[in-house]
Amino acid sequence: MERNPVPLTPRWAGRAAAAVLVHPGLWGTAVTQLFVLARPGWWRRWPPLPVPDPDYLRFRLVTAYGGAGHHAPDPADLISYLHWCRGMRGLSR
Repeated sequence: MERNPVPLTPRWAGRAAAAVLVHPGLWGTAVTQLFVLARPGWWRRWPPLPVPDPDYLRFRLVTAYGGAGHHAPDPADLISYLHWCRGMRGLSR
């Protein structure tokens, strides 16, 4: 698999955050998933941000959108994913 960076730019992060902000019921799920998906020891790497491992993220982008994993996720897809996560958490209780 190519070693190109995944397409999550600050602009994308802003759009994603704006999409989540208008769904207060998903805020807790979003924060939880942020840390669930963060690579182990994320606080030891600079910059210390809880982001997924680039290889994992690329794999998820390839399986979701096809191609080489260079397609940034649509913020609407992020909202759908968070709804799914919240629903799955409810099933596991």
